[in-house]
Amino acid sequence: NIFTQQPSYFSDLDETLPTVLQVFNNILHKCGLQCEGASAEPQKLEEKVNVTAGNMPLQELKDIVLYLCDTCTTLWAFLDVFPLACQTFQKHEFCYRLASFYELAIPELESAIKKRHYEDNSAFADLWRRISHSRKKMIEAFHILINQVCLQPILE
Repeated sequence: NIFTQQPSYFSDLDETLPTVLQVFNNILHKCGLQCEGASAEPQKLEEKVNVTAGNMPLQELKDIVLYLCDTCTTLWAFLDVFPLACQTFQKHEFCYRLASFYELAIPELESAIKKRHYEDNSAFADLWRRISHSRKKMIEAFHILINQVCLQPILE
């Protein structure tokens, strides 16, 4: 494992996590949603949120879903092969932030995908498959985090 060979990578991971969390904030912002709690940023007064997941152009919705799918799959794969990183994720309240993102974004994106009219059914099927995969990988990543941070210390 590269982290055991180069322990300073833990500090690199620590510095990188705010960027990972910003990905979730960017998706919420593009969908016209606001994050809650510690991660919330004040909305600019002149900024009007007119675009939602339900009324954005189809290509933008596709881009967001692909971005989310790629992010969630990468996040899960990293935690799956290197669960020791969970402690660093926890320092950034990642479980709370991931759960808040999931609660806000997934129902909104699923609803937007279902309600949209498609010229061909394959576009709907692809988006639905990718949002379902994203949801599954978020849950699996959350499970790894909870297992490593909460359950394993009790069992040891």
